[in-house]
Amino acid sequence: MRFTGNIDAKVDEKGRVFVPSSFRKILQREDCQGLIMRRDVFQRCLVLYPQEVWNAQVDAITARTNMFDRQGRDALRRFVAGAEAITLDSGGRMLIPRRYLEETGIKTDVRFIGVDDTIEVWERQAADALLSEPDTLADNLEEMMRSNP
Repeated sequence: MRFTGNIDAKVDEKGRVFVPSSFRKILQREDCQGLIMRRDVFQRCLVLYPQEVWNAQVDAITARTNMFDRQGRDALRRFVAGAEAITLDSGGRMLIPRRYLEETGIKTDVRFIGVDDTIEVWERQAADALLSEPDTLADNLEEMMRSNP
């Protein structure tokens, strides 16, 4: 499952937003059984995980966590506790919980960004700022590809 591109949308006064149809089609084609939403670990945006992707992420963290490792258990706990199951209504809308709107600064304008097997939801001006930063993509890719054959 791969999501690409970026699409602007509007959040209504109740916190509902239409998931872009191109992303919904991928979810339907892959028979996605649900979505999990959580705030990104590094950025001030939301991440939508298809259920099977979420399960793989939690399994990966769990596999690296010893039940007697306080730091690892805390990381797992915080990662999972910060997540919420999301359902789409019959029209393709999802409700963004109020706490997530506040944590990310989302008011009305958002941008959905496909990032591999997840979908990010950004406050539109924050996404504009991120994408207008000096272009370091070529340098970053060159370094990544050089050090990881």
